[in-house]
Amino acid sequence: MPIKRPQVPKMRGVTDLFSMEVEGDQSTSTVPISKILLPKHQPRRYFDPEKLAQLSQSVKEHGILEPLLVRPLGANYELVAGERRYRAAQEVGLKEIPVVIREFDDRQALQVALIENLQRDDLNPVEETEGVLQLLAIDLDASTEEVVSVLNQAANAKKRGQDLTDNVIRQLEVIESLLSTVGRFSAESFRVNRLPLLNLPDNVLEALRQGKIEFTKARAIAQLKDEEQRSKLLKQAVSKNLSLNEIKIKIQELKPEAEPKPGKIVAQRLNEIGKRLQKDEAWGDRKKRDRITKLLDELDKLTTEI
Repeated sequence: MPIKRPQVPKMRGVTDLFSMEVEGDQSTSTVPISKILLPKHQPRRYFDPEKLAQLSQSVKEHGILEPLLVRPLGANYELVAGERRYRAAQEVGLKEIPVVIREFDDRQALQVALIENLQRDDLNPVEETEGVLQLLAIDLDASTEEVVSVLNQAANAKKRGQDLTDNVIRQLEVIESLLSTVGRFSAESFRVNRLPLLNLPDNVLEALRQGKIEFTKARAIAQLKDEEQRSKLLKQAVSKNLSLNEIKIKIQELKPEAEPKPGKIVAQRLNEIGKRLQKDEAWGDRKKRDRITKLLDELDKLTTEI
């Protein structure tokens, strides 16, 4: 029996995709799991082994409760949303799984995958940041670097009291609209609180991606410039589940003490010498007294010239 492949209306932008579930045919079909292919671009990169094991056990006991979303790809289907369920089904050896088949082009498929994960709160902070950035890039028809540039331009212009160009204003409106729909951030909070995560050192970024550490702790650990110290503290933070305050204390302990300024050192020496000169015995020897007076005159002359 041929599988029905429903069509969906064209979508003008990302906001249309958020309401796609109420449009078109949502009938479920069953297809061989061997015919489902993973997409080239997937918002989720890390799958928690423990959570995946729990889902696999649930699938083993109850089956797939919610169908996967796929799109036709030749004689096969490409997975659009539901990779955790797909992996769990593979793990328990299911031969066929329920799916909803939708006609998406490449752009729409990536948008839907991003939105599905964002709505489910399935992504860790790094994946969520990368996902939102990709979503913004798609809607603006720009690169992720250009999206970051727009956010920075807007922030710098506001700081300096400058006007934005019409193009940047238009792009910023699109960004604010999409972020409002996603419901996570404003343009500025995304720029300040999330974009810096993508510049974290590789080992810290990977620990954050795997959910081993919270992003507030990750950003604190990244302050350490010494790679060996940073790696050591990261391991301690993960293994001992250090609090953010404990991490900050350890960072402070690892920071090298600032060397005293030369002027301060000299002033301290002069203060000590002055205390000794205040004693009467320092002036008992005439030759010493004359020499001290001469040295003081030279010092006075030198400091006057500074």
